[in-house]
Amino acid sequence: MYLNEYTGRGVRVAIVDSGVHAAHPHVQGVEQGVAIRADGSLDDDFVDHLGHGTAVAAAIREKAPDARLLAIKVFWRALATDVSVLVRGIDEASERGAAVINLSLGTSNLAHRPLVEAAVRRASVRGACIVAAGEDQGVCWLPGAIDGVVPVTLDWHCPREEYRVISRAGRSGVAASGYPRDIPDVPRERNLKGISFAVANASGFLARAYEAVPGATVTDLLAILEGAMDRLP
Repeated sequence: MYLNEYTGRGVRVAIVDSGVHAAHPHVQGVEQGVAIRADGSLDDDFVDHLGHGTAVAAAIREKAPDARLLAIKVFWRALATDVSVLVRGIDEASERGAAVINLSLGTSNLAHRPLVEAAVRRASVRGACIVAAGEDQGVCWLPGAIDGVVPVTLDWHCPREEYRVISRAGRSGVAASGYPRDIPDVPRERNLKGISFAVANASGFLARAYEAVPGATVTDLLAILEGAMDRLP
C-alpha cells in the first residue's frame, strides 16, 4: 500500500453519515460519536441502522487502522437530510478536532452553496481537511466542488490499496476505488459500492498523510500523497 509506514495513528477522522455500528469487527470501536436531529439538536444515539456509515468507517479503518474515528450521524431513516443538518455535522466535526472529515454524501443543489461554503471555511480555519465527491457521472457535487475540499473521483480500475492524485479543471484531487472493504462470502459486486467508498478510501490515505506531517494543509496533504506515489518502484 502507499504510505504503508503510516497507520493514521492519533489522527481524528470524522465520519458524517448514518452513524456507525462501533462493535462491527471491521470497525473495532470509535473514539466518540454524536447524532444530529432534524431540529439541529444533539443526540447520543449515533448507532447506524442503515449500514452505509459503518461500511464507510470500515473502509477508513482498513486504510488507517490506528485513526481515532468520530461518528457524526446525520442520516436517520434514509440517506437524506436537510442542508442545515449537514452544515451542523461539518461544524460539529471540526469543533471536535477532526483532522479529516469524510463526507461520503453531497448535494447537487447549487442553492445550498453559500451555506456549505461557509461551513467549509470554518472547518478549514480549524485545520480540518474535508474529503468529498467531486464530479461524478456528469454531476457536480457540493461540497466537493468547493476550493479547500479534497475532491474525489471514482476509478473502478484503481486497486483498493492504491490511489491516484489527479488534476481536473485546474484542481488537484484523489481518484480511488469505489469498492468498500470486502465481506467474507459476499461477492464484491453484491456489496455496497460507488463514489461513497472512493471518498472513504481516499480519507484513509489522507489520514496516513496527516500522520506523516501533522498540521498539514490540504495542499500539503495532496503533495504528500503525490510524493508517495513517485517513490514507488
